[in-house]
Amino acid sequence: MAGRTLHGVNLTGWLTLESWVTPGLFAPYGALDEPSLIHALGRTAYHELVRRHRASFIQQEDFSRIASRGFNAVRLPVPWYVFGDAGPTPGPYLGCIDYVDKAFDWAEEIGLNVLLALAISPGAAPIDGASSHYFSDLRAYRDRALDVIAALSRRYASRMGFFGLALAEEVRPQVRHGLTLTDGVPKHVLRNYYRDAYDTVRDIAGPEVFVVMPDGGEPAALRRFVSSGRFENVWIDCDLSREVAKVDVVGPAGVRKIVNATKRHLADAGLASSLASVGKWSASLPYADSMMTPEGRVAIERIYVSEQLGVYEQLPGWFFQTWKTEGLLASWDARVALATFERGMIV
Repeated sequence: MAGRTLHGVNLTGWLTLESWVTPGLFAPYGALDEPSLIHALGRTAYHELVRRHRASFIQQEDFSRIASRGFNAVRLPVPWYVFGDAGPTPGPYLGCIDYVDKAFDWAEEIGLNVLLALAISPGAAPIDGASSHYFSDLRAYRDRALDVIAALSRRYASRMGFFGLALAEEVRPQVRHGLTLTDGVPKHVLRNYYRDAYDTVRDIAGPEVFVVMPDGGEPAALRRFVSSGRFENVWIDCDLSREVAKVDVVGPAGVRKIVNATKRHLADAGLASSLASVGKWSASLPYADSMMTPEGRVAIERIYVSEQLGVYEQLPGWFFQTWKTEGLLASWDARVALATFERGMIV
């Protein structure tokens, strides 16, 4: 697997619910996230709603269409409660390990690789006081997260489609500004978690399974950590959202500024050493020009996608965010955003 370049899509909003992907699941109940959905519906009705959603939102046909578009991989976010009451984190949420099994069956049948992503967000603020996948204090949850990583590694170690496992989703590390620290997870706590999670995957699944570590916007620091000689088959997942947010985009010049910032970020993460990867990217741009027409927006986003593809062709792996959205969001839904791009530009 070491020499394989992955070009894939995320399956966001399938096993981990996201209101921006499927607003129809949340809006009727005045909910924005899973905890508030459970509060609004009660556990029994919530479970029934989620069962219907998972059975219909992504199906085997989606995997076939993903492959037909030229992608060779899917990135599958799985919640920390993926094993439900049978796992190390029982609670009110509905497990989904049977659908992870289905994803492997469907992927392997047509030759797609599967990158699992444990949907926890170290350092992020919890929602409504009870979080589904936002761990504000990683120290309080790390052992349970490691138990889930161990269980996933054990279950899929022998599967042909099991490319790797990303140890978290969005990461917000603490950053020092003078004498103050920002909110977030302490960097040494995050590094210790990565080290222990890496060892867990290696002990159970062996040396070939890739371990992906999110950089939390600190690519150079993480590159130094993973370049110590202790790790093998590791990718750094670059969070490029901050680069986009820094630039006001007005025309192609603004796109060029973002692309140049992206190149610098990837270089800091180890582009030359094939450490850098991008777990989530999209066609979405910030817009400072209120006079831009819808046609102009489509045109500038096409330029942006094309420029990103040009940069990312140097990477060992990238994943568009996401394959499917309920409302066909033009900047985020691969079926829309990449529809006019030739298969050869993706492969």
